[in-house]
Amino acid sequence: MSPALAAVIFAVVLVGAIVGFIVLASYNAVVALRQRIDKAWANIDVVLKQRHDQLPALVAAVRGLMAYEQGVLTRVTEIRAAYVPTASIPDQAVTSEATSAAVRSLFAVVERYPDIKSQANVQDLQDQIERLEAMIADRRELYNDQVYRYNTAITQVPGVILAPLFGWRARQFFAADPADTLRPDTDLRTT
Repeated sequence: MSPALAAVIFAVVLVGAIVGFIVLASYNAVVALRQRIDKAWANIDVVLKQRHDQLPALVAAVRGLMAYEQGVLTRVTEIRAAYVPTASIPDQAVTSEATSAAVRSLFAVVERYPDIKSQANVQDLQDQIERLEAMIADRRELYNDQVYRYNTAITQVPGVILAPLFGWRARQFFAADPADTLRPDTDLRTT
């Protein structure tokens, strides 16, 4: 074998090894990001279920004390019933935002009733749900950060070349419908 042919073979093998390393490293990085997204979503799902389980207790605790505010209680109950843990992430995001808005409306009403607000069980449930709402917000931020990283990785070189080969598709952010992010009307006085 001539030295020139040996050099060409060595160069081809070296380039192949480098390309193989880049493909392997990119593949592993994207797989790790997908796992982080799945884990982040599972963490959100746990808190959504916890909030879902706490809402009936809060509604039951204030129902008898809020004779004139049944519309608010009905809204919380309806939104809770709309929660479907197997729904798509965008659908769950819309339901989550609507639930948060309904809970904020309920809390605003509770603030207007000192005897309800002073009830220890109502205050405890309100604190628990507020804690869960904060956890949902934190976990949503982490989830969306992981989705951002993943979507960026599969749209940059070499991910954009590998994405069609491995069936990688952009993931959706956990974002609310813009209409659901508007501040709810909590003025329940009749005009």
